[in-house]
Amino acid sequence: MYIGDYLGRREIYSPDKLAIIDAGKRPELRLTYRQWNDRVKRLAGWLRDVAGVGKGDRVAILARDGIEHLDVFYACAKLGAIHTALNWRLHWRETADLLRQTTPKALFFSADFAADIAEIANAPLTTHYPIPNYIHLEGQGIPDSTPYQATISHSPNLPVACETLEAEDIACLLFTGGTTGLPKAAQISHRQICWNVLNTVIHDLTHDDIYLCVFPLFHAGGLFAYMSSQVVFGNTSILTRQFDPAQVLDLIEREGVTVFAAVPTMYQMMTQAPNYAGADLSSLRFCTSGGAPLPVPLVEKYTADHGIRFKQGFGMTEYGPGLFALPPEDAIRKAGSIGRPNFFIDVRVVNEHNQPLGPHQPGELVLKGPSGCSGYWQNPEASAAAIDAEGWFHTGDIVRYDEDWYFYVMDRVKDMFISGGENIYPAEIEQALYQHPAVHMAAVIGLPDARWGEVGVACVVLKPGATASEAELLDHLRDRLARYKVPKSVHFLDALPLSGMGKILKRELKELVG
Repeated sequence: MYIGDYLGRREIYSPDKLAIIDAGKRPELRLTYRQWNDRVKRLAGWLRDVAGVGKGDRVAILARDGIEHLDVFYACAKLGAIHTALNWRLHWRETADLLRQTTPKALFFSADFAADIAEIANAPLTTHYPIPNYIHLEGQGIPDSTPYQATISHSPNLPVACETLEAEDIACLLFTGGTTGLPKAAQISHRQICWNVLNTVIHDLTHDDIYLCVFPLFHAGGLFAYMSSQVVFGNTSILTRQFDPAQVLDLIEREGVTVFAAVPTMYQMMTQAPNYAGADLSSLRFCTSGGAPLPVPLVEKYTADHGIRFKQGFGMTEYGPGLFALPPEDAIRKAGSIGRPNFFIDVRVVNEHNQPLGPHQPGELVLKGPSGCSGYWQNPEASAAAIDAEGWFHTGDIVRYDEDWYFYVMDRVKDMFISGGENIYPAEIEQALYQHPAVHMAAVIGLPDARWGEVGVACVVLKPGATASEAELLDHLRDRLARYKVPKSVHFLDALPLSGMGKILKRELKELVG
């Protein structure tokens, strides 16, 4: 079995190396690669022998971050089964729809979501798929569910493998955001995982790196951005149950974390933690930011306060997720850039007629290369729509690049709005808002307007103790942007709605202020 049994191969090379620290457990759980592979073999054996899971079967999990999520993923890899990670922000009816779409043979769930699972299990069969095996990670579970501990304590420690597994076989399903209807399930093959590992280590990792993961494991950023590469390299990774700024700062200092990744909103929140000023972050080789452009004032603050070197990254569920990287030495010089494409990615910027564009011409980013997903689960129409006749994947991101081949994300196609015939890119306005000293978080949305078609509305959270008026912020923008780009109004909020990844949910903002 040359692929899939990632933990089994790593145990051969470094059995006694510390693999995982689960800081969400009380007490914390620390496992070497031998100890971790032991429990995953037991779980895989239980899934095969008791739950009847085999190659190609789906195994779902609805849980906060923890070692069990990774146990399930690596057990599925041994079996050739398909790990199916569910977004815990969804309503239980939406989750039921996804389960009906993917028909898993087993569903693991944490105590936080026992009520949702009970609703799903008791729903009429016309509205959900009857799951044969429920496994609760802790707590009481639901009637007839199996305690997680029983799956690993009552199973023998014997090798489990799928000898027919090939690189093109699907390792997991990850659900994309979905702007209309149900999210689509991107099919992540073992080939895609391996190419992502290669792209990641070329740019980022070294042996003996210690990585702190705060991304949700139902997301490509959590499961693959660094985590899978850490396992292949035999490095140590740290999990938290969910993002807590103060805990993150403590863990970086205590465990000597060398690599940390987050989205800009998380970095903003960390500056407000009570232990930010006194935290020792000297172990960090670099921090990676992705999901949105990292505001220059935030880079400058971390650099001044803690000497942090920032890398800007960019990726997506369907490709990679590691696509672009901006090295720390370019963080200020090329502020706002996502950097250059990673080694094994081909990229183009195209217009609405799919014709390539030159430098400084905004267009859609399209991709080609071996780290792409294998289409969408049971959705041939969406798969066909995403890839054109020449094999280019259409991302829906509006970008431009400069003469040095540094790329800049202007916005998502779906976030761009048209006001008075002009294309407005919210990301550009948000970058300008972050230059105001009172602004903690900002998002710009387009709302319908009888005269202009759509107009911009800025949604702003101020820093604790800071003050700023609507007129002050609008004047600030007029000093930096063309007048047609300046929003018509500012809404001050206590907080912005965030996804599990820490990204701002603009759809919810539109419902809130529209």
